[in-house]
Amino acid sequence: MTTKRCQITTNRCSTTLFVSTGTSDPYVKFKLGGKEVFRSKTIHKNLNPVWEEKTTLTLDSLSEPLYAKVFDYDFGLQDDFMGSAFLYLESLEQQRTIPVTLVLKDPQSPDEDLGSLELAQSIRLSELHRKSQLWRGIVSIALIEGRNLIPMDDNGLSDPYVKFRLGPQKYKSKTVPKTLSPQWREQFDLHLYEETGGVLEITVWDRDTGRRDDFIGRCQLDLSTLSKEQTHHLELPLEESRGFVVLLVTLTASAAVSIADLSVTPLDDPQERREILKRYGVLKSLSNLKDVGIVQVKVMRAEGLMAADVNGKSDPFCVLELNNDRLQTHTVYKNLNPEWNKVFTFNVKDIHSVLEVTVFDEDRDRSADFLGKAVIPLLNIRNGEQKGYVLKNKELTGPTKGAIYLEIDVIYNTVKAALRTVVPAEQKYMEEEPKVSKQLLQQNFNRVKRCIMVLISYGTYINSCFEWESAQRSIISFLFVVVVWNFELYMLPLGLLLLLVWNYFFSSSRDMTDMDSEHKGFMNKLYAIQDVFISVQSALDDVASYGERMKNTVNWTVPFLSWLAITALCFATFLLYLIPLRYLVLAWGVNKFTKKLRNPYAIDNNELLDFLSRVPSDVQVVSN
Repeated sequence: MTTKRCQITTNRCSTTLFVSTGTSDPYVKFKLGGKEVFRSKTIHKNLNPVWEEKTTLTLDSLSEPLYAKVFDYDFGLQDDFMGSAFLYLESLEQQRTIPVTLVLKDPQSPDEDLGSLELAQSIRLSELHRKSQLWRGIVSIALIEGRNLIPMDDNGLSDPYVKFRLGPQKYKSKTVPKTLSPQWREQFDLHLYEETGGVLEITVWDRDTGRRDDFIGRCQLDLSTLSKEQTHHLELPLEESRGFVVLLVTLTASAAVSIADLSVTPLDDPQERREILKRYGVLKSLSNLKDVGIVQVKVMRAEGLMAADVNGKSDPFCVLELNNDRLQTHTVYKNLNPEWNKVFTFNVKDIHSVLEVTVFDEDRDRSADFLGKAVIPLLNIRNGEQKGYVLKNKELTGPTKGAIYLEIDVIYNTVKAALRTVVPAEQKYMEEEPKVSKQLLQQNFNRVKRCIMVLISYGTYINSCFEWESAQRSIISFLFVVVVWNFELYMLPLGLLLLLVWNYFFSSSRDMTDMDSEHKGFMNKLYAIQDVFISVQSALDDVASYGERMKNTVNWTVPFLSWLAITALCFATFLLYLIPLRYLVLAWGVNKFTKKLRNPYAIDNNELLDFLSRVPSDVQVVSN
């Protein structure tokens, strides 16, 4: 069954069993698509058993019939087959519970009377399954501060952090050391899956290195009590403890992500496409800055997938993730070349996001098996082009078996995308905790070493200008003395601007704590060493990443960002040329000193670092 657009094409079947057969120890098996989906209990020594059992099945389509088989249980022997029947779900009415009688037959003896199977059957659209994937709005949360928390450490202080949970979504704040009045100043967004809101669970913890973190307190916030489209300043008292948590919470409606069949593709409808283009046109550049654009993904098929089951087949389904939005296709059973033919629509809040497409094998009794993954930066997408993406392993370091075929369209507003580049990027809530990895540590060390070697090579090059190794180079360098004599501050961004332009035209290659005085046990020392390794590993990754990102900005690895840098540097050059430095410093100082007065709950950020966070490092360039 195909539902309307923005609804999931999944149905729910509720079955209550009443059986009348001519055997002694009967039970019933139900199969769908060749897989057993339910088995009733055995009624012993009864010719007219009544089960009164109920089960719920989630279906992708009503075209597949439900197959019922009745057996007689024999202890220690093979169970006797007592008849079977097909239930064709397409013939049933929706939203109504109706009685169904199935006449049992034996394919080997079609004329033999084997009794009947009576069911109470209903079919309805699965709202729960739909709501588990489609969200209706956004909860914007600014975690400001904590007040008067209880001390958990021997020094009379705590190292507090906060955990948030809204349904399956989780967020963990940074840790503020040695304080009972922490200032977090963090902002993040969660999704609303229910029309009425939901309950936001908030817990406060004390960070302890080498042992389990201490629980400080908890509180809950019923989002259904908050009015939408306005910011609420909340001071929530902690239960089972003392102290408060201060939040700013805003509920905003948003166009939901959606799933549909190829027959109802939004961007293929000319009128709807015109409306979307108008919504993200130049005239709408300053309205709803968080709504940057939309991306539509047609998931066509996969070919040559890995066999994950013992029968040499797989039961593949596909999961699409864009930041914290996560949607999935139905499962195609016993197939290495599945066809899904589904259309997924996401809202784009950051044009520098990466679309992750992962193929899994469904296992009924355990977690799904990984089959392969593809990552596609939104800025690398060519609209309307159907393309096969080779599936890679979990680490994205090498190919695995198979490919997936997608057709992707991205429509976005350039001005909004540029403005969102200099604000903090959305944090992914479901990322795994960092672990010690010798290989990753060595890799990050080598990356930092390469960045240092680049700086050394630049220093060697500059030094060679004074050694007259090249007369032309030394003469040009000598003329630089004249530039220094007439140096103005506007020349600094101008120099960076010239470097970007030079690389655009002439670049031949784009390369890719205080000491604890108390005695610690062996396990505590081990945990402490592990934390140090993780910190060093992360620090090396940060240093290497920012060095590579600065290089990749200059090397035009992401043209959008390089053009944005050129625009900013041109503006900075023009501004510094026209306005004396003293006025700019005065304006900067006034802004800094009055910022807290104008907005006491403002969350600080560094626009330059936020910009660089959008530039891919060399590791990301290779994995994409």
